Amino acid sequence: MPFLKRRTGAHDDPLAGKPASFGIHRYLQGSANLFEENRLLKFAIAGMFGVTAVLGTLIYTTNQNQRTVIVPFGASGDLYITGNAPSAAYLRTMTRNIVSLAGTYSAYSADKQFQELLSLAHPSAYNGMRDTLNAILDELADNPTLSIATYIRPDQPVTWTASDIVVPVEKVRVIGGVIRKFRGNLRIGYAIDNGRFWLTQLTEENFDAETR
Repeated sequence: MPFLKRRTGAHDDPLAGKPASFGIHRYLQGSANLFEENRLLKFAIAGMFGVTAVLGTLIYTTNQNQRTVIVPFGASGDLYITGNAPSAAYLRTMTRNIVSLAGTYSAYSADKQFQELLSLAHPSAYNGMRDTLNAILDELADNPTLSIATYIRPDQPVTWTASDIVVPVEKVRVIGGVIRKFRGNLRIGYAIDNGRFWLTQLTEENFDAETR
């Protein structure tokens, strides 16, 4: 029994019979191992963040270059938006639609057309555009024989930037059998957000009555 007690005691204290420097060495070695493990863990976490950042960049780039194809019924051509960049055909189609909705109307058709036009209005421009269109509706209510027809001029180019479309137009105003023609520019402000076309501005510029 005394022999067994001595063996058990030796197992309970691994430093028994060892010099004092052995304990210090064992502690320093354990600390070094722990530091190495922490360093490897930090490298692993940094690597995970790096992979996540790369994948996020790839997904963002893919979304920006993703092509959204929008082809209305009966239309043809390359009507698409890549990221926030619409094709020329898409801008031409939207220009024709907006000129038709905003520029050709009568007392019988204006309300429905203007509602459709307002559905394109950006929230920041909605109230101002609504007030302008309501003023036209009031004028039509006072003059039920008034009608307006607007045509894109074929002799002048339509120009556009990333935020504006300038359309040379001819406007024909008919009221009580009296016809007057005007020429000027219709400026269409727009924005593309998440593949959607927003109308931000709609103003007439440099309109003069024809002299001939």
